[in-house]
Amino acid sequence: MPESSIAWASSRRTLPTVSIKLFPNPRVDRIGRYGAQRARILGGEAFDAARREITSWPGYAVTPLHDLRGLAAALGIGELRFKDEGSRFGLGSFKALGGAYAVGRLLAGVIARETGARVGTRELAAGAFRERVRDITVTCATDGNHGRSVAWGARMFGCKCVIYIHEHVSEGRKAAIERFGAEVVRTPGNYDDAVRQADADARRLGRHVISDTSYEGYMDVPRDVMQGYALMAEEALQQWDDAMPTHVFLQGGVGGMAAAVCGHFWERAGGERPMTVVVEPDKADCLLRSACAGVPVAVRGELDTMMAGLACGEVSLLAWEILREGADAFASLPDQAAIDCMRLLATAPFGDPRIVAGESAVAGLGALIGAAACPAQRESLGLDAGSRVLLFGTEGDTDPELYRQLVGASAAQISSGSTSSCQRA
Repeated sequence: MPESSIAWASSRRTLPTVSIKLFPNPRVDRIGRYGAQRARILGGEAFDAARREITSWPGYAVTPLHDLRGLAAALGIGELRFKDEGSRFGLGSFKALGGAYAVGRLLAGVIARETGARVGTRELAAGAFRERVRDITVTCATDGNHGRSVAWGARMFGCKCVIYIHEHVSEGRKAAIERFGAEVVRTPGNYDDAVRQADADARRLGRHVISDTSYEGYMDVPRDVMQGYALMAEEALQQWDDAMPTHVFLQGGVGGMAAAVCGHFWERAGGERPMTVVVEPDKADCLLRSACAGVPVAVRGELDTMMAGLACGEVSLLAWEILREGADAFASLPDQAAIDCMRLLATAPFGDPRIVAGESAVAGLGALIGAAACPAQRESLGLDAGSRVLLFGTEGDTDPELYRQLVGASAAQISSGSTSSCQRA
């Protein structure tokens, strides 16, 4: 078990030591409007439609926005709020907003082309065109959370589902996908290899790919996925009713979530939008490398970060269209920072609510802690006593056993406040 740089006992008010690589984006546009070209990717009427559909689904509820006043004071900033996606539709992550919505949109498109009928996701969930839908197969590659969302959407709307996982995805995440009735295929290599295999098999077998990664010739479905993700940004704005945040730190991956949040704020607030920092594991930093190069750059190899949901080596082209000039900075950090931040949120040494956050949920927090502790990075990002920082906790304990191993207690113990048995791992 990795050594932790934080004291586990909640009585000791300490912060982890985090060292990050920070690259201020020289291409950021703080003056220009969001514009029609970006609106065709994300926002406008398409977002309004996604919001109407998703909020009509059974089980929809706004996820909590925790006010972490104690941690904000420790970091020397004015406010810190944490949007906790661990309860989203019972799936444990924000991905429930994107993959399932894209499944519904794809099925509705098939029905419209074949019959001329206009049908929404709510009608599909209620059984409309069920005889036709059950013959359709959706598929995707995943590190865990996106596949779970697609499988859940397939079950909700009544179609078949095949999910591809790469060799490093845990058995716990595999089982979670299978519980929704999907067939799960494990492939050699990394996430991007699984993406290519899912795409090749779909072409050969007549399946429909539901990917959150866009590439040449494949744009429509990832656009729908991002529209769903933007809903959590809108929720956060509605919950934070006193003022818009000044900063938002976002997990990277292929860039879809970061672009959805950045784009939503850009469309809503223009040049007054929050400063956006996109954060990745240092072992899978395709967005940071792309920002340095000015063009999309792929990271090859095993991408063996423990932040499984961020173990992506290739940038989504649609996301890049927004982040290229929308993100103010890109950052990367080591795996140990994620472990330390999971424990920090679980123990809440500064008197804040205890929060269950998985490995891929805390990269933004880690980068904030690192930047706040480094005078040069703090100044570069304009972090000060007046800063209002928003974080998105993009997953809960999506692999409960791994969470318990890393944190030293189960999610149930953390939620109940029973952390006396938690030990330094």
